[in-house]
Amino acid sequence: MDLHYGKPFWPTLHNDRTEFSKLTTSISCDVLIIGGGLAGTMMARMLSDYQLQTVLLEKDEIGSGSTAANTGLLQFSNDELLIDLIDKIGAEKAVYFYKLCLKALDELDKYHSYLRTPADFQRVDSFYYASSERHAKKLKNEYEALRKYGFSADWLDQRAIESLYSFSAPCGIYTKNEAQVDPYQFAKSLAIDSHELGTDIYEHTEVLSHSFTDDELHFETEYGEITAKHVIYATGYATQEFAKTKGALLERTYTIATEPVENFDGWHNRSLIWETNRPYYYLRTTPDQRILIGGLDTSLSKELPSYSNKLLDKLHSMFPSIQTSSAYEWSSVFASSKDGLPFIGQHPKYKGVYFLLGYGGNGTVYNMVAAEMLKDLILYGYHPAMAITSLKR
Repeated sequence: MDLHYGKPFWPTLHNDRTEFSKLTTSISCDVLIIGGGLAGTMMARMLSDYQLQTVLLEKDEIGSGSTAANTGLLQFSNDELLIDLIDKIGAEKAVYFYKLCLKALDELDKYHSYLRTPADFQRVDSFYYASSERHAKKLKNEYEALRKYGFSADWLDQRAIESLYSFSAPCGIYTKNEAQVDPYQFAKSLAIDSHELGTDIYEHTEVLSHSFTDDELHFETEYGEITAKHVIYATGYATQEFAKTKGALLERTYTIATEPVENFDGWHNRSLIWETNRPYYYLRTTPDQRILIGGLDTSLSKELPSYSNKLLDKLHSMFPSIQTSSAYEWSSVFASSKDGLPFIGQHPKYKGVYFLLGYGGNGTVYNMVAAEMLKDLILYGYHPAMAITSLKR
């Protein structure tokens, strides 16, 4: 499956030379991670702090799949509002999962601080606005639920929004200490860090077949074989057929990165921005003064149109004083689930086979949650959130 089309922005900032060799021999390990995007490299970095012999395989190059097209918006709030998640799984589980996501932001910050090559991780504010008046009541209920359960958030009415931004909206929720990152460099740097700490990493090495028994997991590649005690599939949206998760929907989203702009008039604190419409527009800025705006999600069955002008029109309607043009345009595949939660955990049929599938618009944060969960499942056989993210739900 082609996970993105067009020209994603992040890889243009970095040297894409291969860092790791192919696997050319037969090896064994405690944990095999398949997939070298943010999910896989984050998992590898997590496990490198423990006494586990870990191997990571990437069929192309580190970060070249969905990670290259990721926009790098990191928030504790999910596509599924807290009030909706409470309705689906109950207050205790919903609030616990939201707090895991909040903690994940700090964990991402921590792991980024270890990197020899930084990836522009920044703590930023986030603004979530009502796209229309009919969304206002539900958004106010969401705000009240966040406050009730201890999440820091501010309520902005229309007047407050108009004083901070150049566009108007009926109301919105403003949160602080969220984050943004260069996801492509983050994955590259995590891989290098993990390798230096003992993880064996191989690029251009695709798993061609596998066989599972109660005692060992066996994998064949073009030039070598691997025997492992545990395997983690971190191949994201390309894993769907094998994982057989229920209710997962593959879609395509569109993004542009603009030319650098001189100022961000009418954009309070250069916050992350998203809205209550579904599908929604999402916006952020970059350290080199660009704007990323995405949205216009479609099903995979449709042809690939150019949405650059539509995204620019939306940007200019929100920020009339910011006049710019598109420099990079791409579309990427993403997956969502019916309940808005990721799929993290053990395969219902095979012992020692785990999946790290951060489905949803908050995939990077989900990946951090998943790394912690799967580390506990491998080492201790349990994590409190395993029932929430189970593949069988």
